[in-house]
Amino acid sequence: MLMITGATGALGTLIAAKLADRDDVVVGTRGPGPGQRRIDFDDPASLDFTGVDTLLVISAGAAEDDVVTARHENVITAAEKAGVGHLVYTSLSGDGDHLAYALAHRWTERRLARSSLNWTVLRNGLYAEFLAAIAAPGPDGTIAAPLGGGRLAAVAREDLADVAVRVATDPAAHAGRTYELVGEQALGGAELAAAVGGSYEPGALAATREALTAAGDLLPFQVPMLLSTYAAIAGGFLDGTSVADNRLRALLGREPRSALDVYVAAVRG
Repeated sequence: MLMITGATGALGTLIAAKLADRDDVVVGTRGPGPGQRRIDFDDPASLDFTGVDTLLVISAGAAEDDVVTARHENVITAAEKAGVGHLVYTSLSGDGDHLAYALAHRWTERRLARSSLNWTVLRNGLYAEFLAAIAAPGPDGTIAAPLGGGRLAAVAREDLADVAVRVATDPAAHAGRTYELVGEQALGGAELAAAVGGSYEPGALAATREALTAAGDLLPFQVPMLLSTYAAIAGGFLDGTSVADNRLRALLGREPRSALDVYVAAVRG
């Protein structure tokens, strides 16, 4: 049996859809629907992995570091106790260590390394769809995101879903491996603006912080998460050049989707 956790999120939904025709796949979610199993990382009693051969764990999502690490500890411990054969974890690309949300991913990788499980780590780059959210043009077509002169090696979410399916359906071939999965085309503000027929006039981090805080739709810990993303892109840390062995194309077995096309499609809705 292959179980997918977090299958109602954007990445998990894609993965589950690609495996929908298999009768050996179980979807685990906090609020289960028909044919799904309740899996709540905050409730260890719900983490029943009996009969699970491969567990695909999609990261527990945005929360304070201690919450995320506690959730992942619960999952890994339950998987060990249940005798799960292989755990596949969706992590963060190696060039993302400057990001405020990297710690929980690296902690989880270390926990897996000292666990009794067979494991594979998928170090996903930041989504092109996410770039569309944080660097969308305003009503006048101006992109004001504080990306400076930096670029992001963004990757199409669906490509990452395809890789996850390939690894999770043949996990033995990937045991003990950590795969870097970033885009092959680094995108900067000028390229994004040109693609949508707008202009690029990057703002400052302080002004962005004020705008994000004033909007009031983010939790307090999410503001520094976003600011660290902008700063890391602007500083040239996420352009893919520091990733020594990008395995995206090899694991896809084809050319990756154009991150710029995905960005444009997401912006235009």
